[in-house]
Amino acid sequence: MSSAQPVIKSKQTVKEVNGISTQVVCTEFSNYIFVVLTQYGKMGTLISITPDSRSNDISTPSFSTKVLLGKDEPLTHVCAKNLATFVSQEAGNRPVLLGLALKDSSIDSIKQMKEIVKSCQVW
Repeated sequence: MSSAQPVIKSKQTVKEVNGISTQVVCTEFSNYIFVVLTQYGKMGTLISITPDSRSNDISTPSFSTKVLLGKDEPLTHVCAKNLATFVSQEAGNRPVLLGLALKDSSIDSIKQMKEIVKSCQVW
């Protein structure tokens, strides 16, 4: 019997970001990418990031964010767009579900976390 490829591809890693242990899990489903980024060991706030099909400029697509579970704060939307827009673009403009639980959401930390997500790529 030949070994079949797993239906769902997933990859995870743990790295330090400014002295805080940060876990990333990236999972590819057929219709979306699921990314969990946590410094608490919990899923945290769940945000949907979707490409906006109404955008007139194809070269710079816009993205909509919607908090599905958790705190709906402006900073949550900013962090989600910064962390997940490239994931959607590199995955053929598929929507992204992002679980976010951060102790440190500074610009420097977000940049480091973005690199960790890139290293965990499954799409």
